[in-house]
Amino acid sequence: MTSTSANEHQFKKEAASVTPNESSEPILYVNGEFCPRSEAKISVFDHVILYGDGVYDTMCAYNNRVFKLNEHVDRLYESAHAIKLSIRHSKDEIKDIILDTLWRNKLQSAYVKIVVTRGVGAQPLLSPYNCTPGVIVFAVPYMSQAGQAGDSGIKMIVSSMRRVPNECTSTKIKSCNYLNHVLMRMEANEAGAADAIELDMEGYVCEAPGYNVFVVKRGALSTPEDNILMGITRDTVMELARDAGLPVRASRVQVFDLYNADEVFLSSTAGGIVPVVQLDGRVIGDGHAGPITTQIRDSYERLLESGAQSTAVRGV
Repeated sequence: MTSTSANEHQFKKEAASVTPNESSEPILYVNGEFCPRSEAKISVFDHVILYGDGVYDTMCAYNNRVFKLNEHVDRLYESAHAIKLSIRHSKDEIKDIILDTLWRNKLQSAYVKIVVTRGVGAQPLLSPYNCTPGVIVFAVPYMSQAGQAGDSGIKMIVSSMRRVPNECTSTKIKSCNYLNHVLMRMEANEAGAADAIELDMEGYVCEAPGYNVFVVKRGALSTPEDNILMGITRDTVMELARDAGLPVRASRVQVFDLYNADEVFLSSTAGGIVPVVQLDGRVIGDGHAGPITTQIRDSYERLLESGAQSTAVRGV
C-alpha cells in the first residue's frame, strides 16, 4: 500500500510515535484523533444522530490481518458517493487509520467498524449542506451477531414487515439508518426466533438483518439477486462455491424455496456462515447444518486464517 499526500505522511509520523494500547479500554479514532472509549464523543447535532445520515462498513481481522480491506473501503466510498457525502481522507489514509486502530488495540482477531457521518451543520435542521463530515473507527474483539450457532443452527421467521425498497433508498447503500432491520430483528426475537427473513414489496426474499441469504437445493446454491446489500462475504461465498465446482447463481428466491430447501445459510462479516435449521416452524433439511453449508463454512474459515486475501496490520 502506498501513500503520497502530505497529510498521510504526517499521520504515519504521528502514529509511529504512539505505542499500542496497554490498558483494557478500547482506543477509537474519532474525527482526527485517537482516544480511549471513555473520552470518545461526537456532537449531539451531528446528522448521524439527528437523522441517521451517514454510511458505514464493517470488516473482520484474523491473525493480525484485515480480510478484503480494499473491497470494504471501496464499498464505503461507493455508499458515501451515492448520498453525496464527501470523505475527507483518501482511501489509503482510511486504510491506515483502520490498521492503526487495530495495532493500537493489540487485537489479532477483531470486529472493525468505520462510520462516516454527515457531520454538523450551521443549524440543527434537515439541510445536509455546509456540514463537516466525521469519521469514526473502532475495533473490538471479534464477535458474531449470531452467537455460537454451530451445527445446531438458528431458527428464523419471515418478518411481517417489508424491506425498504430501492424506490425509496438504494439497498446497495450501507446506511446508518437501520431502523427497518432493527424492528424486524425485534419482531423475530419476541417471537422466539434468532432473526427474520426480509421480503421485498412483491414478496420475494431479500436478506436478513445484517446478512445475505443462500439456499441449497440438489447440490446447487442460489441467493437473492436484488433489493439487497451486496455483501462482501456473499461474494466470497460465491467464489468459494465456484472454486469447489458447485453451481451458484443469483436469482429471485421465494419463501417456498426456503421452506423446501435442502439447506439454508446466512453470510455476513459479523457472523460468518450461519446455518438456518428452521423457518416459520418448518424444519429445513434434517434440522442441522448441511454438508454444503459445512463445506462453505470450513473453506471460508480456512481462507480467513490463511491471510491470502487480507492486509497485514502495520508493525506486525
